[in-house]
Amino acid sequence: MIASVYNEKASMGGAFTNSMSFSLHNQKTFTCWMTEHEKLLRHIITGFEAKPAIQDELFQEIALNVWRALPKFRQDSSVKTFVARIAHNVLATHVAKAIKTIQADQDLTDISQEAEKDHHQPTPYQSLNQRQRQQKLLGAIRQLKLEQQQVITLALEGMSYQEIAEVLSITTNLVGVRLQRAKSALAQILEAV
Repeated sequence: MIASVYNEKASMGGAFTNSMSFSLHNQKTFTCWMTEHEKLLRHIITGFEAKPAIQDELFQEIALNVWRALPKFRQDSSVKTFVARIAHNVLATHVAKAIKTIQADQDLTDISQEAEKDHHQPTPYQSLNQRQRQQKLLGAIRQLKLEQQQVITLALEGMSYQEIAEVLSITTNLVGVRLQRAKSALAQILEAV
Protein backbone atom coordinates (compact mmCIF):
# COMPACT_ATOMS: atom_id res chain seq x y z
CA MET A 1 0.00 0.00 0.00
CA ILE A 2 2.74 2.48 0.93
CA ALA A 3 4.63 1.55 -2.21
CA SER A 4 1.58 2.29 -4.37
CA VAL A 5 1.06 5.69 -2.68
CA TYR A 6 4.77 6.47 -3.20
CA ASN A 7 4.56 5.47 -6.86
CA GLU A 8 1.42 7.58 -7.29
CA LYS A 9 3.13 10.64 -5.75
CA ALA A 10 6.22 10.03 -7.83
CA SER A 11 4.15 9.87 -10.99
CA MET A 12 2.31 13.04 -9.95
CA GLY A 13 5.64 14.70 -9.24
CA GLY A 14 6.83 13.71 -12.69
CA ALA A 15 3.71 15.19 -14.22
CA PHE A 16 4.21 18.33 -12.18
CA THR A 17 7.84 18.55 -13.27
CA ASN A 18 6.83 18.01 -16.90
CA SER A 19 4.14 20.66 -16.52
CA MET A 20 6.65 23.10 -15.05
CA SER A 21 9.18 22.49 -17.81
CA PHE A 22 6.41 22.87 -20.42
CA SER A 23 5.34 26.14 -18.78
CA LEU A 24 8.94 27.36 -18.62
CA HIS A 25 9.37 26.47 -22.29
CA ASN A 26 6.18 28.41 -23.11
CA GLN A 27 7.46 31.43 -21.18
CA LYS A 28 10.72 31.41 -23.09
CA THR A 29 8.95 30.94 -26.41
CA PHE A 30 6.45 33.69 -25.62
CA THR A 31 9.20 36.12 -24.58
CA CYS A 32 11.16 35.34 -27.73
CA TRP A 33 8.11 35.80 -29.99
CA MET A 34 7.03 39.05 -28.38
CA THR A 35 10.55 40.47 -28.49
CA GLU A 36 11.03 39.46 -32.12
CA HIS A 37 7.63 40.71 -33.32
CA GLU A 38 6.97 43.71 -31.06
CA LYS A 39 7.83 46.23 -33.78
CA LEU A 40 5.52 44.49 -36.28
CA LEU A 41 2.68 44.41 -33.75
CA ARG A 42 3.10 48.05 -32.79
CA HIS A 43 3.05 49.11 -36.45
CA ILE A 44 -0.08 47.08 -37.10
CA ILE A 45 -1.77 48.57 -34.03
CA THR A 46 -0.80 52.10 -35.10
CA GLY A 47 -2.56 51.49 -38.41
CA PHE A 48 -5.81 50.85 -36.56
CA GLU A 49 -5.67 53.12 -33.51
CA ALA A 50 -4.46 56.71 -33.16
CA LYS A 51 -4.36 57.09 -29.37
CA PRO A 52 -1.12 55.86 -27.77
CA ALA A 53 -2.82 54.83 -24.51
CA ILE A 54 -5.28 52.61 -26.37
CA GLN A 55 -2.44 51.30 -28.54
CA ASP A 56 -0.69 50.09 -25.37
CA GLU A 57 -3.89 48.42 -24.14
CA LEU A 58 -4.30 46.70 -27.49
CA PHE A 59 -0.69 45.52 -27.40
CA GLN A 60 -1.31 43.99 -23.97
CA GLU A 61 -4.51 42.33 -25.18
CA ILE A 62 -2.68 40.91 -28.20
CA ALA A 63 0.14 39.65 -25.97
CA LEU A 64 -2.40 37.93 -23.70
CA ASN A 65 -4.05 36.29 -26.70
CA VAL A 66 -0.67 35.16 -28.05
CA TRP A 67 0.11 33.62 -24.64
CA ARG A 68 -3.25 31.80 -24.60
CA ALA A 69 -2.84 30.57 -28.17
CA LEU A 70 0.79 29.47 -27.78
CA PRO A 71 -0.02 25.83 -26.87
CA LYS A 72 -2.28 25.63 -29.95
CA PHE A 73 0.48 26.67 -32.38
CA ARG A 74 0.81 23.75 -34.82
CA GLN A 75 3.68 25.20 -36.85
CA ASP A 76 1.60 25.05 -40.04
CA SER A 77 2.46 28.71 -40.60
CA SER A 78 5.32 30.98 -39.60
CA VAL A 79 5.37 32.52 -36.12
CA LYS A 80 5.15 35.95 -37.77
CA THR A 81 1.93 34.95 -39.53
CA PHE A 82 0.52 33.32 -36.40
CA VAL A 83 1.18 36.41 -34.25
CA ALA A 84 -0.11 38.79 -36.94
CA ARG A 85 -3.32 36.74 -37.30
CA ILE A 86 -3.96 37.03 -33.56
CA ALA A 87 -3.27 40.77 -33.72
CA HIS A 88 -5.70 41.24 -36.59
CA ASN A 89 -8.42 39.30 -34.79
CA VAL A 90 -8.02 41.52 -31.73
CA LEU A 91 -7.91 44.68 -33.84
CA ALA A 92 -10.93 43.70 -35.93
CA THR A 93 -12.89 43.21 -32.70
CA HIS A 94 -11.63 46.57 -31.42
CA VAL A 95 -12.69 48.37 -34.60
CA ALA A 96 -16.10 46.68 -34.59
CA LYS A 97 -16.70 47.76 -30.98
CA ALA A 98 -15.53 51.30 -31.71
CA ILE A 99 -17.88 51.60 -34.67
CA LYS A 100 -20.81 50.43 -32.56
CA THR A 101 -20.13 52.72 -29.61
CA ILE A 102 -18.59 55.96 -30.90
CA GLN A 103 -17.34 57.56 -34.08
CA ALA A 104 -13.63 57.07 -34.70
CA ASP A 105 -11.49 59.90 -33.38
CA GLN A 106 -9.73 61.51 -36.34
CA ASP A 107 -7.23 63.48 -34.26
CA LEU A 108 -4.13 63.30 -36.42
CA THR A 109 -1.90 65.14 -33.97
CA ASP A 110 -1.23 61.93 -32.00
CA ILE A 111 1.32 59.70 -33.66
CA SER A 112 2.85 56.66 -32.09
CA GLN A 113 6.15 57.37 -30.37
CA GLU A 114 7.26 53.93 -31.54
CA ALA A 115 6.93 54.99 -35.17
CA GLU A 116 9.12 58.01 -34.47
CA LYS A 117 11.85 55.84 -32.88
CA ASP A 118 12.28 53.83 -36.08
CA HIS A 119 14.02 56.68 -37.91
CA HIS A 120 17.58 57.96 -37.84
CA GLN A 121 18.42 61.54 -36.92
CA PRO A 122 17.01 63.61 -39.80
CA THR A 123 17.23 67.39 -40.02
CA PRO A 124 14.37 69.29 -38.31
CA TYR A 125 12.80 70.06 -41.70
CA GLN A 126 13.05 66.43 -42.81
CA SER A 127 11.66 65.31 -39.48
CA LEU A 128 8.66 67.64 -39.71
CA ASN A 129 8.00 66.67 -43.33
CA GLN A 130 8.32 62.96 -42.56
CA ARG A 131 6.08 63.24 -39.48
CA GLN A 132 3.45 65.10 -41.49
CA ARG A 133 3.52 62.44 -44.20
CA GLN A 134 3.21 59.70 -41.58
CA GLN A 135 0.27 61.46 -39.95
CA LYS A 136 -1.49 61.86 -43.29
CA LEU A 137 -0.84 58.25 -44.23
CA LEU A 138 -1.99 56.86 -40.85
CA GLY A 139 -5.08 59.08 -40.91
CA ALA A 140 -5.90 57.97 -44.44
CA ILE A 141 -5.42 54.29 -43.56
CA ARG A 142 -7.81 54.67 -40.62
CA GLN A 143 -10.46 55.98 -43.04
CA LEU A 144 -10.35 52.82 -45.16
CA LYS A 145 -12.74 49.91 -44.76
CA LEU A 146 -11.56 47.30 -42.26
CA GLU A 147 -10.67 44.75 -44.95
CA GLN A 148 -8.61 47.39 -46.75
CA GLN A 149 -6.92 48.51 -43.52
CA GLN A 150 -5.89 44.94 -42.86
CA VAL A 151 -4.21 44.27 -46.21
CA ILE A 152 -2.53 47.67 -46.54
CA THR A 153 -1.15 47.55 -42.99
CA LEU A 154 0.33 44.09 -43.49
CA ALA A 155 1.68 45.02 -46.92
CA LEU A 156 3.39 48.08 -45.43
CA GLU A 157 5.03 45.72 -42.93
CA GLY A 158 6.61 43.87 -45.84
CA MET A 159 4.47 40.75 -45.68
CA SER A 160 4.05 38.77 -48.88
CA TYR A 161 0.67 38.09 -50.47
CA GLN A 162 0.91 34.51 -49.17
CA GLU A 163 1.61 35.67 -45.59
CA ILE A 164 -1.23 38.19 -45.73
CA ALA A 165 -3.55 35.48 -47.05
CA GLU A 166 -2.59 33.21 -44.13
CA VAL A 167 -3.11 35.97 -41.56
CA LEU A 168 -6.53 36.93 -42.91
CA SER A 169 -7.59 33.40 -43.94
CA ILE A 170 -8.31 34.46 -47.52
CA THR A 171 -6.86 33.54 -50.92
CA THR A 172 -3.80 35.26 -52.35
CA ASN A 173 -5.92 36.45 -55.28
CA LEU A 174 -8.31 38.16 -52.87
CA VAL A 175 -5.32 39.76 -51.16
CA GLY A 176 -4.30 41.25 -54.50
CA VAL A 177 -7.79 42.54 -55.20
CA ARG A 178 -8.19 44.06 -51.73
CA LEU A 179 -4.73 45.57 -51.84
CA GLN A 180 -5.36 47.18 -55.22
CA ARG A 181 -8.67 48.62 -53.98
CA ALA A 182 -7.01 49.82 -50.78
CA LYS A 183 -4.26 51.57 -52.74
CA SER A 184 -6.82 53.27 -54.98
CA ALA A 185 -8.93 54.39 -52.01
CA LEU A 186 -5.82 55.55 -50.17
CA ALA A 187 -4.68 57.58 -53.18
CA GLN A 188 -8.08 59.26 -53.39
CA ILE A 189 -8.08 60.10 -49.68
CA LEU A 190 -4.54 61.48 -49.83
CA GLU A 191 -5.31 63.58 -52.92
CA ALA A 192 -8.29 65.14 -51.13
CA VAL A 193 -6.10 66.20 -48.18
